[in-house]
Amino acid sequence: MKLTQTIRLALPEDAHTVLELTLRSYEPIRKLNINFTAANADLQLVLNNITRNAMYVLEDEGKIIATVTVRYPWANPDHSDPYPFIWWFAVDPEYKQKGIGSKLLNFVEENVLRDQVKAPAVYLATAERHPWLVSIYERRGYRIFDEKIYEGDKIVFLRKILNEPLYRIIENKEPISS
Repeated sequence: MKLTQTIRLALPEDAHTVLELTLRSYEPIRKLNINFTAANADLQLVLNNITRNAMYVLEDEGKIIATVTVRYPWANPDHSDPYPFIWWFAVDPEYKQKGIGSKLLNFVEENVLRDQVKAPAVYLATAERHPWLVSIYERRGYRIFDEKIYEGDKIVFLRKILNEPLYRIIENKEPISS
């Protein structure tokens, strides 16, 4: 039997399913006492995330099994980084370590951010003390560029360059040639 997987933007009617998936997926985070927003989400927070950001879901035969959100710089002027921010990344525990998360992140990084939006880079944040997240993101090409203390945890910010020439232009303030 062949599995049918699709990636699409989440809709408000997906909020209950996304909330259940998120809470199941973030159980290990809660056990580590790491205060990620998604780890203690409620329905209103999920709805706000769906309607204010670009939340992508990966479905397997119509069932939502993974989600990731992109927050664009213009959506939150309090954030000083000019690049899209990836957060609220969750994979159904039944589907962990099957490449589902990588498939969804690759799609968002390459098809959406690099090819459609033309974003030169993307960034994310995680708790430094999380036992495996920093190293997973580093293997995916993310590099630490900043850190802050938030609610007693050291949060590291990691950036991945998606388009090196465009990134150099923006970071070095080089003029764009025609």
